[in-house]
Amino acid sequence: MENKRKSNKKSQLVAFAVTVVIVMVANVIGNFVFTRFDLTSEKRYTLSPTTKEILNGLDDYVYFKVYLEGDFPAGFKKLRRETKEMLDEFRAYTKYIDYEFVNPSESSDANERNETYKLLYQSGLNPTNLNVKNSDGSSKQMIIWPGALVSYRNDTEIAIDLLENQVGLNDEEALNASMQNLEFRLIDAVKKVTRLQKPNIAFIEGHGELAPMDVYDITQSLSQHYNVGRVEIGGRIDALMHRTQNEEVDIKAFVSYDAIIIAKPTQPFDERDKFLIDQYIMHGGKVLWLVEPVYATMDSLQSQESTIGTEMDLNLDDMLFKYGVRLNRNLLLDLTSASIVIRTGQMAGQPQMEYYRWFYFPLLQAASEHPLVRNMNAIKADFVSSIDATTSANGIEQIPLLKTSDYTKISGAPVFISLSMLRQTPDRRFFPSKGQNVAYLLKGSFPSLYANRIPQEIVDDQAMQFLPESKPTAMIVVADGDIIRNQIDIRRKMPLTLGFDQYTGNTYANKEFIENCISYLVDGEGLIDIRSRELKIRLLDMTKIAKERTKWQLINTMVPIGLIIAMGFVMAFIRKKKYSKK
Repeated sequence: MENKRKSNKKSQLVAFAVTVVIVMVANVIGNFVFTRFDLTSEKRYTLSPTTKEILNGLDDYVYFKVYLEGDFPAGFKKLRRETKEMLDEFRAYTKYIDYEFVNPSESSDANERNETYKLLYQSGLNPTNLNVKNSDGSSKQMIIWPGALVSYRNDTEIAIDLLENQVGLNDEEALNASMQNLEFRLIDAVKKVTRLQKPNIAFIEGHGELAPMDVYDITQSLSQHYNVGRVEIGGRIDALMHRTQNEEVDIKAFVSYDAIIIAKPTQPFDERDKFLIDQYIMHGGKVLWLVEPVYATMDSLQSQESTIGTEMDLNLDDMLFKYGVRLNRNLLLDLTSASIVIRTGQMAGQPQMEYYRWFYFPLLQAASEHPLVRNMNAIKADFVSSIDATTSANGIEQIPLLKTSDYTKISGAPVFISLSMLRQTPDRRFFPSKGQNVAYLLKGSFPSLYANRIPQEIVDDQAMQFLPESKPTAMIVVADGDIIRNQIDIRRKMPLTLGFDQYTGNTYANKEFIENCISYLVDGEGLIDIRSRELKIRLLDMTKIAKERTKWQLINTMVPIGLIIAMGFVMAFIRKKKYSKK
């Protein structure tokens, strides 16, 4: 018996020594080899390769000032915790990430709080008003600022919103979407704030495109991260590309702009401008096409009850068809649509206004799970047409981005448009078609429209660097030019935020969509693909908690105590039985 005890003691000492050695060796290896283990089912704490690449490339501190500190409801506390955990993940891969959480409402002085709120708003953050219920059944209003200011080298600062505001989502779903997009929002801010040289983008002019005032808001937003200009091609070779005699010229250096935007042209493109745009694409240029095949505006309905939507000949059909899409000569009416305000009478000297759904203003939804449009709010369109993918361009990937609802009517041009339909009760049978695609992402190597069609001297011109097929590139085609146009305040004559409708007070996701498009075209797929991650946020059912609070409190209190008592009886029974035999 004594030998057996000594043997057991020796085995225990050996096992302890082996454990200590393993721990020491693991610590030594850990000092030289960096690795992390993510045991969550959805790989919540596994950063994307693009994120790691951006973090590893930092050479100075990026500072996050997050305004998510305070006595919040449970959902916002979870958003705060998730934000902190994501920033800690960033810090695991680089020492150049620093942050602090700030409570902008901590001051007891109302004037000081309001001054802080004003500074935050001027910095680009947006407040959220909450109606918080207390345990005694009363409620109180709370203003929170679910965002952050991100700075780099103390000379560059940008604002980011951490809360997703999506129409049709309840609070828990909105918070879920916010937490899913945390990595994208945070690393996108890091990339933009540390960018030493802004990419160049340009709005094309000269074909009746939207005026600067019509795209003022998106221009200002894009100018934070890009050099934004306006260019009239005018048949000039150097309008979009640098001329060079060097046969070994770098293709990227040959292109003057990383992306161009063609926003609602109303006049035909001549062949020379088309040729220069074509070669810009062949050399790797990116294009956001916002083109309408049918002309119709609300302006003509201001003084009369009806108008006609007519075809527009922009001389772009052959070009876009060659690249992989066809814009149809029609207008789409959608049961899921935005409203317009109509004056219906007058009472006591005041005009009486009513809201009516205007079926020519569809609220577009995502047509695929592509990260460009995933988890995005509804996008407002004005007189939009359908787009078909073609088989003319082999090897081109054609990805639908936006579509109408499954209650759509297709009206071929010319289209009779009348306000009289507002007085009719909507009938779903009037909208027999399924959702129609109105926007496409095209990527791949595009064939030139002018291959085998131009003189040999142009082909041999080294200054022109003619290419019959493009380098791998991408373009986005949308059959609505108004999707990028901001409204003008009818009183102050000032441009409003893109996506905000001053007549109904609704805000749509037009601005986010355009910003995502430019980000995708300029920065590539890596960053925008982070938005495709889907995390399962397991939020508590607050209604069920309120209803069953007492039951679960008793269970959580009594069950552990009962288990311990039961285990004590079992152990006592086993010991009694064991030693009674001896």
